[in-house]
Amino acid sequence: MAHVNRVLVVNAGSTSLKLSILSDGDVVAASSHISDWDGADVRSVAAFVADAAVAVDAVGHRVVHGGLSLRTATRLDPDVVERIRSLVPLAPLHQERALAGIAAASAALPDVPQVACFDTAYHATLPEAAATYALPLDWRKRWPLRRFGFHGLSHSYAASRAASLVDPPPGDAPLRVVTCHLGAGASLCASLDGRSVDTTMGFTPLEGLVMASRSGSVDPGLVVWLITSAGLSADEVRDGLEHDSGMAGLAGTPDMRQVIERASAGDAAARMAFDVYIHVLCREVAAMTASLGGLDALVFTGGVGENAPTVREAVVDRLSYLGPVPILVIEAREDLEIAHQTRAVLAGP
Repeated sequence: MAHVNRVLVVNAGSTSLKLSILSDGDVVAASSHISDWDGADVRSVAAFVADAAVAVDAVGHRVVHGGLSLRTATRLDPDVVERIRSLVPLAPLHQERALAGIAAASAALPDVPQVACFDTAYHATLPEAAATYALPLDWRKRWPLRRFGFHGLSHSYAASRAASLVDPPPGDAPLRVVTCHLGAGASLCASLDGRSVDTTMGFTPLEGLVMASRSGSVDPGLVVWLITSAGLSADEVRDGLEHDSGMAGLAGTPDMRQVIERASAGDAAARMAFDVYIHVLCREVAAMTASLGGLDALVFTGGVGENAPTVREAVVDRLSYLGPVPILVIEAREDLEIAHQTRAVLAGP
């Protein structure tokens, strides 16, 4: 196709819609952030494009889950859209919103090519040992029960940016980077020369670190006990783990800024919440380092990673035994990664 200059990036979150138009050279020609997007307002994309008053050559969408078949950025067609729709049960909030974003962009720009960029795609390189759950063979044959990993667009960008900022290892040694995407959702990724070899999220975005309102990893036996012995329904357990746990469950607020302020003022619940958050985060950074066989750079990105120096200082202090390692704070730029992937797909054969 013709040269792709301006890419409309559609990043539909669980409650928000981020729109931006990026031209060659990664220049942001226009941007908008709708914090309370309901997913039903298809006019929002059309209004943004009209207000920007620039021609758009392509649209790139962030899609959280690509499953087993969508392992790279892919040009959208009806079949791809249906495959994305089939994955709604694995990431219901985000997947439904991505589909709403696709519908809105298709209505606004029906003749413009669109590309889906998947958060799971960066982790398609996970070794089998890192991706496989020790579950019954029959289950694994019947269902896609494996670790997919998420936040791949952010991890990919951060690892690539880190590689451009630190000195390369001596000889032919691969660059070993741990990226910490810390926001409302949070995950770590171990990247070896730009390939994901381990990550903390798994089959769903619930596994791994303590998050704003998500529990992170808990004993599966605890979940079974809540349903079989405590009398909670599966829906109640799911909602509790996703919406009422994490910092919200420990400190009564999902906002790390409030947790830090209250902890510094002597609030015991906030102090415990912060300590649990740091304990799990440091434990998992060490696990990612073990998967890499060492560490050449530690990267913080995302809202908490970029804006909470207290968190960074606590982690670096706790992990000082790893020796001197470059510590980087890199702005999360999923929009740049989506634009780059979109151009690459449309420039291909």
